[in-house]
Amino acid sequence: MSEFQPTNPKPFLKELVNKPVVVTLKFNKTQYKGQLVSTDNYFNLQLTDAEEVIDNVSKGKVGDIFIRCNNVLWVGEDLDKKTQ
Repeated sequence: MSEFQPTNPKPFLKELVNKPVVVTLKFNKTQYKGQLVSTDNYFNLQLTDAEEVIDNVSKGKVGDIFIRCNNVLWVGEDLDKKTQ
């Protein structure tokens, strides 16, 4: 069984800049998929060409968005976009 290895969030987010990401919010099973433009010292996120996904159903493009850090549950690279 593999042991969980914590990740330092600041370098992790810096590596994701200019890559496709998935941001899962804390509520409503909402996700945003888009390209991470920037992040700040408070871990706020700016995405471009973002798409809103609720319960795995796309609700359409929303364009450029800013997500406050206190709304974020999880952030990771969008592996579906990476393989294309």
